Amino acid sequence: MSDTSPTTTPAPEPFRVPDENLDDLASTLAKTMAEVRQHGVILDRLGSEPVPLPATDQQADGAPAAGAAGPEQANGPASVFIVALGGETYATELAALSDWVNYLFLPIYGREITTSRPWCAQWHEHPEAVARLHALWLAWQQFTDTEAGLSGPSTWHRDHLDQTLAHLRAPDGPFAACTTNPNRPNHRVLSTPAPEQTAPTA
Repeated sequence: MSDTSPTTTPAPEPFRVPDENLDDLASTLAKTMAEVRQHGVILDRLGSEPVPLPATDQQADGAPAAGAAGPEQANGPASVFIVALGGETYATELAALSDWVNYLFLPIYGREITTSRPWCAQWHEHPEAVARLHALWLAWQQFTDTEAGLSGPSTWHRDHLDQTLAHLRAPDGPFAACTTNPNRPNHRVLSTPAPEQTAPTA
């Protein structure tokens, strides 16, 4: 007579990550999360870009047909550059840029802070730093894409990263009055020769 009692299968062993690999795993996870956020921003940006008008919306003489939307009527920002954005769009783009700077850029390229190589933890309050880092991030998205080819990352380092670091971390750059020692943090936005904004008189 055969044994009909149910057989129990042993529970699988839990997966364990060696302690020495935890830092690598956390770093990889942080980078992946930053890339997911970046892709979300790109998708939002693409969804907000105006659809180009078909050629039939132009009259024979090249003038726009009646009812055709002009540039001022197009929905969404006219530029992907952060200095051209405002309000919630700017805040969303700055949040995505911050993820890239904090989880990819600084862990790899954030060298020691010295008098000749300053940095400010509050870089997002320096307009020039925001503009340069955002331009660097846009270039990174382009040159690390598979369509950029195998030399894309090298081109990004040579033409974009090196130039940005040289300007951002120069002794007279945007962080000149900021941190020179991580143990003595300092933050001050330098004044610019731009005219002061005055409120219009009634």
